[in-house]
Amino acid sequence: MVAEIIAFAVLVFTAVAELIHQQRISRIAILAFGPGRLPALTGLAAPFLRTLSMAALAWGLATLAFSDPRVFRAEVLPENEVEHVVIVLDVSPSMKLVDAGPKADVSRSQRVSQLMESFFKRVVMEKVRLSIIAVYTGAKPVVIDTRDVEVVRNILDDLPMYQAFNPGQTDLLAGIRSAVEISASWRKDSTTIIVLSDGDSVPPAGMPAMPPSVRGSIVVGVGDPRSGKFINGYQSRQDVSTLRQIATRMSGLYHNGNEKQISSSVLSSLMNVDSDTPFEELTRREYALAAVGVSSFILAILPWLLVNCGTPWKPGAFRADASPGSPDYSTSGRAKAT
Repeated sequence: MVAEIIAFAVLVFTAVAELIHQQRISRIAILAFGPGRLPALTGLAAPFLRTLSMAALAWGLATLAFSDPRVFRAEVLPENEVEHVVIVLDVSPSMKLVDAGPKADVSRSQRVSQLMESFFKRVVMEKVRLSIIAVYTGAKPVVIDTRDVEVVRNILDDLPMYQAFNPGQTDLLAGIRSAVEISASWRKDSTTIIVLSDGDSVPPAGMPAMPPSVRGSIVVGVGDPRSGKFINGYQSRQDVSTLRQIATRMSGLYHNGNEKQISSSVLSSLMNVDSDTPFEELTRREYALAAVGVSSFILAILPWLLVNCGTPWKPGAFRADASPGSPDYSTSGRAKAT
């Protein structure tokens, strides 16, 4: 409130000073602006710009002077704002087959890395804690509730984790059960489960119920769903029907990630993404800094604008076709003409 009072006082005093200044200018208007006695648009706007800028500058400086100094500290995110993402990652040997991506020129595991990189760029990662569960013939938690995205990137970057398992058939349900066990103790509606796989047979029973902590889930398929590639004596391709079934049983969504990234609308439905615009996050201090900067710039550049653009009148100029007594005829012009 003090800053507003100071700004209003400066506004009044500056307006009075401008009125007195305008009265003085009106006496020599013909000398400054020529026979028309009127300045250019810049000259007409100058009193208003000067008055408003002085008031804005006073408000900004007063606000900064009476505000508490801002101290930047490492922020500890409150527990009620933390978002958990559990990635169930298929690391079976079939994920090394090259038939994924829009051009079918990358491996399925590389396509998984591309999909998650796009995910990291569109989600506020400062609020997210990541967990990865590797799945092949069983399930092995690799990292739990980390905030270090680089660790997760390294795991997703074609790391041969299938070597940690005995050969056999992929057991996606084991990974989902492990994800449910890990997230069961977390806050309600704070967890998103992402299953990344090329698909596999799933038994009709054994799907665990999602705990209250799980807000949503998505099953992302990679690999060509039409033509497969042979590995270990059988043809492997993205099993769309199985992955859809898994998503339905998890009460989640299925996304074919072979050619398209996960859409922003899907991410918004799964994650609590901030909808605030940058302007909504500005405080009174930021507005005061902006007022000081803008008003200072206007006050600094205004004299230059008045000198160069304040009036179209150019005293002393001479035109050859000007006759004595015309506005374009001056003393220097008569000297040159004679």
